[in-house]
Amino acid sequence: MRHAFGIGKEGLVAEKEEIVDKIRNPDEQDAEKVEVAAELVAEGSDSTEIDELEQARLETAETADKLLRLAAEFENYRKRMERDRALALKYAEEQVFKELLPCIDNLERAIEQGRKTNNAGDLLAGVELTYKGLMTALEKFELVPMQSIGAPFDPNIHEALAMEASGEVDPNCVLREFEKGYKYKDRLIRPAKVVVAKKN
Repeated sequence: MRHAFGIGKEGLVAEKEEIVDKIRNPDEQDAEKVEVAAELVAEGSDSTEIDELEQARLETAETADKLLRLAAEFENYRKRMERDRALALKYAEEQVFKELLPCIDNLERAIEQGRKTNNAGDLLAGVELTYKGLMTALEKFELVPMQSIGAPFDPNIHEALAMEASGEVDPNCVLREFEKGYKYKDRLIRPAKVVVAKKN
């Protein structure tokens, strides 16, 4: 029996066997074709790997460039901060001096007035006024005197110059001050020089 395509059953079987045989036992020409195809696939694979490596290299270079720029920016920022801090330290006292200048002016006026009038009362009033202005100026910068008289003696903030018997304050309390102690914010900058009371 022949099929519509003009090939009998035997012909189809023979063709099938020929194809199977070629697959199982390729001839030289077919082997070359397979080898060339394999090389092309390999070349394509290498090309892909090369592209990936090139992309990774470019990304690494970009990252390195960004890091260098960031490091340069940080270095500039650090230098700017150091410069600003140095300027701030250099002129930190400027505001203090501005506040103290009126006190100096008042002292000069008091001295001048005292010379003109020879009146100790006017001079005292001027000095007291200047003292109050000075203390107000210092308080703005959180420099405040410690109140020591009557307080228990504390070697951390008091420097005892002497001990005296007294009934005015309790024993081991401050009786008198030779020099006031001062605190700047929460830090002691000068201990008070005091006389401490003892039992009669």
